[in-house]
Amino acid sequence: MQAVISNISQGSIAEEIGLQKGDIILSINGNPVKDIIDYMYYSTDSIINLEIQRGGETHSYRIKKREASDIGFELKPFRTRSCRNKCSFCFVNQLPKGLRKTLYMKDDDYRMSFLYGNYITLTNISAKEKKRIAEQKLSPLYVSVHTTNNDLRRKMLGNPKAGDILKELEFLVSHKIRIHAQIVLCPGVNDGEELSKTIKDLRRFYPYVASIAVVPVGLSKYRKSQVKPFEKDDAVKVVETVKAFRRRFKRRHGDPIVHLADEFYLKAEAPFPPLKEYGDLPQIENGVGLIPVFLNSSKKLKLPKKIQPRRIAVFTGTAFMPYLEEFAEKLRAIDGLSLDVFKVENKFFGPSVTVAGLLTGKDILKAIVGKTKADCLLVPSVALRDGTDVFLDNVTLKDMQESLGMDVRVIDPTPEGLLKEIKNECNRQD
Repeated sequence: MQAVISNISQGSIAEEIGLQKGDIILSINGNPVKDIIDYMYYSTDSIINLEIQRGGETHSYRIKKREASDIGFELKPFRTRSCRNKCSFCFVNQLPKGLRKTLYMKDDDYRMSFLYGNYITLTNISAKEKKRIAEQKLSPLYVSVHTTNNDLRRKMLGNPKAGDILKELEFLVSHKIRIHAQIVLCPGVNDGEELSKTIKDLRRFYPYVASIAVVPVGLSKYRKSQVKPFEKDDAVKVVETVKAFRRRFKRRHGDPIVHLADEFYLKAEAPFPPLKEYGDLPQIENGVGLIPVFLNSSKKLKLPKKIQPRRIAVFTGTAFMPYLEEFAEKLRAIDGLSLDVFKVENKFFGPSVTVAGLLTGKDILKAIVGKTKADCLLVPSVALRDGTDVFLDNVTLKDMQESLGMDVRVIDPTPEGLLKEIKNECNRQD
């Protein structure tokens, strides 16, 4: 494993001292560097003794960092470790053929967990790597627990060699590594008494197990396993179980600790907890608190009374449609705005997949083509792969723009993001 420079920033210290693309970082202040995490950990000093390799030769540099300045280079991404488990509920295993290759990648890499908040199972970490986590304080980590019943967990993971999850967590918290745990809940498998036991076991590690997210299993129409989706009655039981724990933990710790994914409240037709009870929303990317945040923001947002005439279309998945439509009604009071909102059913993955982040370009087009006279379609960024203009099925924004015959723009999926782009589009009409 090598730390190879992939880019040099213009005007940076790296450019000034002559670092080049392809240079291999060997060490910083005498400490070997093998990836971006080592670089981050060892480069915090104001004086950096950098050793690199170029063309088989070793070069040394002594660098005095400028205040609040990085050295100014990027490293090639490390090769991500893939998952060895064979979870019966794994969504990647439910994907059909023909999608982008990156969608089939199942990572289970502690480095990705530390850097990007990816969830890991702790089933493939060596003693050497655990020592590194402890020494470099790679915290927080995001851990897929699912259940603390080790026999059941091994069965769910499809990995008879998976270690004792409580012992793994005990090692991490003994070194003051903070954990955000998730429980992917499968009806009739790890819910009921198993869920209660898992929550009780994880609560023992508080505050280092800082949050517990309970999320429903995601199922596509391509699944081959016998795992079933949650029905309303199942969801009601989960909501009541977690509600009792939240009440108890809040009374004892001042923190509810355990949180449900928004989907459970929707399925159970139950009210969301107050936004303040979600704390700093550590697992919002896991679908925990997204709707409460949206509702809170939409209430506080100050709307203009009038804008330049503009016809806008937006869309979302079936789960979020009522909340987007409610906000759209407020926006329609703005003089000059014509706003069409479309609910897109997921034909590709099936009706049990209800979020905007898993909509395909073709399903979006089917829902919109010929049904609006809008000048512009606003696309929530979650529907695209990070940093790209591509939907899950390889349809691009350009493809969508040509098919619809209108401008297509990406927005932040928040009330502020929607309003900002509406006003920006209108201002361009001046």
